[in-house]
Amino acid sequence: MGEGDWLIRMPVSPRARKLHPELPSHWQARLIQAHVGGKTRRFITSMLDPQRFAVTALAQLYRQRWEIELGFREIKQSLQQGQAVLRSRQPELVKQEIWGVLIAYTLLRRWMRLMAEHEGVAPTRISFHTARHAIVGAINTVHLARAGSVPALLQRLLEQARYFVLPPRRTERSFPREVKRSRSKFPTKKCQSAG
Repeated sequence: MGEGDWLIRMPVSPRARKLHPELPSHWQARLIQAHVGGKTRRFITSMLDPQRFAVTALAQLYRQRWEIELGFREIKQSLQQGQAVLRSRQPELVKQEIWGVLIAYTLLRRWMRLMAEHEGVAPTRISFHTARHAIVGAINTVHLARAGSVPALLQRLLEQARYFVLPPRRTERSFPREVKRSRSKFPTKKCQSAG
């Protein structure tokens, strides 16, 4: 398929075939190799057509996907504090709960963007967890303040933004998929010893 671009066959797991006997023994995938941030990275994708899906475009999409996954992690671990996201039992209430979480996340991210602009850094440099505590704390105390003091409260929040700035991301860092719990049935990533 070209340099750094291969069609591969991957076995379908025995468990998946047991649950769905109609599945084939193997599925076809595409292994692409791209240079990202000065390093060679390999990605597996189901997008097989090299004319429609160029290697560099797919590598860029993977980076965007990683940012989206970080957003999901922020929602689950920080915004929801590790609690079950959907507590409702009726479809309409589930939709309402999802919209509520997404609106809250969007508002937090908007305020973090304003904090980043105030500090002259990229929005991704503002710590979600720390900024969330400060923003939610400010919102929780607004009802105690006089109406005329709310702009000053918001200004103080912007001035605190310097405390939420993270160091620049390390470009040499990779994000390997790995299992972190030993109770999992999936193999864990082995540490390689120097030698």
